[in-house]
Amino acid sequence: MLTKWGSTRRRTVVTVLLGVGALLATAPVAAAGPEAANRDVYVSPDGADRAPGTAAHPVRTLDRARDLVRQRAPHLTRDLTVHLAPGVFRLTAPLLLDARDSGGNGHRVIWQGSGDTELNGGVRVTGWRPVPGRPGLFAAPAPAGLDNTRQLYVDGVREQRARGPLPVTVKATAAGYTASADTLAHWRNPKDVEFVYVAGEALWNVQRDGLGQWTEPRCPLAAAEGTTITMAGPCWDNSTKRVLFPDIPGRSVNMVGPADLTNGRHPTYAENAFELLDAPGEWYLDRSAHVVYYLPKPGQDLRRADVEMPVLEKLLDARGIHDVAFRGLRYSYATWLTPSSPEGFSEIQAGYTITGADGWAVQGLCQFVPGGTCPYASWTREPANVSVSHGRRVEFGDSVFAHLGGAGLDLVDGTKESQVRGDIFTDISGNGVQIGGVDKPVTDTDADVVRDIQVTNNHLYGLPREFHGGVPIVDGYTVRNTVSHNQIDHVAYSAISLGWGGWPDKIKRPATPNLSHDNVVSDNLIFDYMQMLDDGGGVYTQGITGSSLDDGEKVTGNVIHDQWGLGKGVYTDNGNTYETIRGNVLYDMAYANVGTVHVDYRDDLGNNDPTLIEGNYWEQGDRDKTDKGAITRGNQLLARPADAPPAIVANAGLEPPYRKLLTQQVGGRAPAEAPTRIGTFAVPGKLYATWNPTFAFNNAPVTEYVLTASGGGRTYTATVTAADFAKRAYAEVPGLTDGTPYTVTVAARNAFGASEPSLPAAPVTPAPKPGALPGIPTSARALPSTNAASIRWNPPSVAGDTPVLGYVITVSDGRTIPVEGRDALVTQPTTKGMTRVVNGLNPATTYTFTVAAQTATGTGPAASFTTTTAPA
Repeated sequence: MLTKWGSTRRRTVVTVLLGVGALLATAPVAAAGPEAANRDVYVSPDGADRAPGTAAHPVRTLDRARDLVRQRAPHLTRDLTVHLAPGVFRLTAPLLLDARDSGGNGHRVIWQGSGDTELNGGVRVTGWRPVPGRPGLFAAPAPAGLDNTRQLYVDGVREQRARGPLPVTVKATAAGYTASADTLAHWRNPKDVEFVYVAGEALWNVQRDGLGQWTEPRCPLAAAEGTTITMAGPCWDNSTKRVLFPDIPGRSVNMVGPADLTNGRHPTYAENAFELLDAPGEWYLDRSAHVVYYLPKPGQDLRRADVEMPVLEKLLDARGIHDVAFRGLRYSYATWLTPSSPEGFSEIQAGYTITGADGWAVQGLCQFVPGGTCPYASWTREPANVSVSHGRRVEFGDSVFAHLGGAGLDLVDGTKESQVRGDIFTDISGNGVQIGGVDKPVTDTDADVVRDIQVTNNHLYGLPREFHGGVPIVDGYTVRNTVSHNQIDHVAYSAISLGWGGWPDKIKRPATPNLSHDNVVSDNLIFDYMQMLDDGGGVYTQGITGSSLDDGEKVTGNVIHDQWGLGKGVYTDNGNTYETIRGNVLYDMAYANVGTVHVDYRDDLGNNDPTLIEGNYWEQGDRDKTDKGAITRGNQLLARPADAPPAIVANAGLEPPYRKLLTQQVGGRAPAEAPTRIGTFAVPGKLYATWNPTFAFNNAPVTEYVLTASGGGRTYTATVTAADFAKRAYAEVPGLTDGTPYTVTVAARNAFGASEPSLPAAPVTPAPKPGALPGIPTSARALPSTNAASIRWNPPSVAGDTPVLGYVITVSDGRTIPVEGRDALVTQPTTKGMTRVVNGLNPATTYTFTVAAQTATGTGPAASFTTTTAPA
């Protein structure tokens, strides 16, 4: 059983020296043979590698334990357990395992931790001193072995690498930017600086940067000389160039995201500069001076704090192992340094990036360009800090993956018949669990196929923390995998992503043939997802999932609700073929519960991709139909979430023996992370603000948000509870002066205090408005059941003089129903559909409804429509 992971507890630490030659030189090898095979191996921070590895005389290092296992494995007559005592094992190199470290004769090797056994790839930072002339700022010498890292943790809490708005305006050039002043050229280490391009939907005055609503690329600088900023390559080219089809206007050959990347070149903010250290909780590693800087938060005492900086990029790298289990372990404090190199992080989707000197011109473009690498869309997967390749019957159980800087866990390249069970994944920079990849063609041999993987009863939350387009569970081209009974909540983007290679349907070509079939996503509980980026889903799939509906992907019994960003609950994206969506409970989504139907371009018959949407409980309300191969039937309108079938709701998420994971604390207890993407607009004497909520709580949920509006030499504050913000999705700051520009920041408050302020919104100026009201909502209609109706409409095509804040529905029985929430705000710029269910209707009765948009100016004209409920 796992114990709580306190951040300030006393911990015994052992440095694990993984130099094999050094160990063998000092540790005599015990005799191998049947008489030794039944002896378990014991490892303790207080042990000695000259010891025999018994309970009374444990060895000290993981490497020595591995060597003892290697001697005994060929002679196993029962399971062999490596007992890892509580404590912190500091690795100076990854623990490397191969086929020699496997079970045998029908028995397993089990690496069994105590639940308080930590594999730590970092170093502690000590020797903090105040920085003269900088009140509140502290510095410490960089520890030996620390050349670079992207993370710093104080008492188990991830802190923010120094960031802030660009101090200059910039104009994009072929190689980078021309700045309005030479400010960056005078910074301490310009080559350390990273520009971050946050996407998401455009909203109010929030600019959409990046390469699509679902991405957040990062590129470092190569130089800043005078007003010329040169961006590092190949990141800059891979993030700003695309091969275009000569005969398809506006379509890039990779078909993902916009072809014209001009707008995406505007950096949202800069990160990793000494000059940006201006908020408590921010840090900077001066690599040239080998000094770490940190601006402590209130109450932090660096003399006593455990300050950790990750060094290793791998904690465990297992290749070709079989019949091995890893249980009761904590995988902590590893980083990933490629984004800090000229390669950068040219994200294209779900943590996959375009890489290489000419990646933008050839990578994954296969048959579409000369020299294109195959198969189509085989871009580069981010590496995981714990990895298994060509493994068989490998288990990760009852463990914690946290404080990690890449992806969490890889099960890739021929791994089979393996399990991820009862684990926690949180505070991870990128993806959580990665299963397989997207580089396996349909003809691949079984040796390299990833199949029969079970990811069950895990809690994945509060991620990704750095590469925000990441996904908790990513499954590529695989066979017979099951993702079931997991709880996924409070995540930045999609929750589960399966499949790949469907984008060619954008040019009326079939999706990439692949080997996937018989994959199942079932009985998961997913909520509070897409809290930062857009155009994703609770379960997102694209591409061909099998050879028929019989062996295609099954999405069944999941409960998915409370989506923040614009997308869908179950998202059947480009080229999605042979997916069955059955028996799910889906509600509170912007803008669809299930979608979307696509043309099947594998032939010229004009059919849609075969899809079955059956027996779901949803708010979408679509009628039964067969649409050229896409079948919708037997779905039930969900009048209220409380009306969902109790059996489905009770069965979704963690099964009873694993629900203890929901109360287990991981990391320290501290103020939450700051909100993101602050958007504002102003009216006479007042401004409105919206933002993306905090999804990283640090063991105490957000209770309220505090807005600060600064302008005219004065500061105004407003507070909104987290519950009210979740309901309305905006807040107001009154009492402002017309003609004065105001800048807004937002902080999140939990039981441990307030976060650092967010990055500021662009300034807005209160002033009189013309008084123009919004137009009439379009495509308004009602889809009735017996006692309820799904009310559907699109935002008005004619805007008023402020954005839409909500809607009002009237019912001919006398009711007036206000409609507010994030979907009311985010569906307007791209005219995506709105849905609300009106319940309490009588069977076989005709009702008239109206829907009108509401802005800060007032209520616009209403759309009116009539429907008749079904008989009882």
